Amino acid sequence: MKIFDSIREALKDKEVKIVLPEGEEPRILQATKRLVKETDITPVLLGNPDKIRIYLEIEGVKEGYQVIDPSNCSCFEELVEAFVERRKGKITADEARQLLKEDVNYFGVMLVYLGKVQGMVSGAIHSTAATVRPALQIIKTLPWVSRTSGAFLMVRDDERYIFSDCAINIDPDANILAEIAVNSALTAQIFGIDPKVAMLSYSTKGSGFGEKVDKVVEATKLAREMRPDLVIDGELQFDAAFVPATAELKAPGSPVAGQATVFVFPSIEAGNISYKMAERLGGFSAVGPILQGLNHPVNDLSRGCNADDVYKLTLITASQAVGHY
Repeated sequence: MKIFDSIREALKDKEVKIVLPEGEEPRILQATKRLVKETDITPVLLGNPDKIRIYLEIEGVKEGYQVIDPSNCSCFEELVEAFVERRKGKITADEARQLLKEDVNYFGVMLVYLGKVQGMVSGAIHSTAATVRPALQIIKTLPWVSRTSGAFLMVRDDERYIFSDCAINIDPDANILAEIAVNSALTAQIFGIDPKVAMLSYSTKGSGFGEKVDKVVEATKLAREMRPDLVIDGELQFDAAFVPATAELKAPGSPVAGQATVFVFPSIEAGNISYKMAERLGGFSAVGPILQGLNHPVNDLSRGCNADDVYKLTLITASQAVGHY
């Protein structure tokens, strides 16, 4: 896809290291082979160095990546000390040592936190909770963000859009929805998408009513107050947000209607259903979820992912690291 060609070009000559905690998993190793051959990203794999090197040497890869064995790492005590300090009395040094030895996601997140790598991709063999929890505890959200959210980059030929939140917040209130809108616009900018944010609803400019409509109207107001420089409008039905002819009828004069590139859904069920429909019926590729609002990028794979998914999400994570807001 052309967007990933663009991402590779934008990352050229950039010194970006992305940690892949599930370093012995075959899908991760196949993605590593491709990352080394096609990009300037340095994959940092956690696991047994001998197993990883033997696998990659058989695949013709002898350099361009790094391996860290969490059970035998010279920086281990540095990670322990920083972990204890970051958790501010919620964990002892012995507990931190045990967790860093047993849980590769905590180890990987600590590498990100200390700046030894610029981002993390995990989840091929771990649940979303197991990937996100360490990030929220250690990396944490940006000062103005109260919740992280999950966006999908939707790609079909030259078309590209952002759908969110499709993965994290089940029923966000107006304040959270406003944060999601702003973060989604910033995510769009990282990938070269001019963000025109549609706050979606079953109503367009008062055509419907109810508490759920009121929530989107309030969220639109709050998002505009947070970032008056961004183009955000709502409440809009999807057809009004996407189809120019419908926009002229339902929302004349809207700066977003008929030309939206970022779609913010009022609930996780709406977002999750919609991105899967676009993927299965519309022929879009859905890349993500991309976690938004963290101080440093950490992204979650589906356990059903393939090596291509790992490759693409690693590219996206590196892009977030380079163009991070």
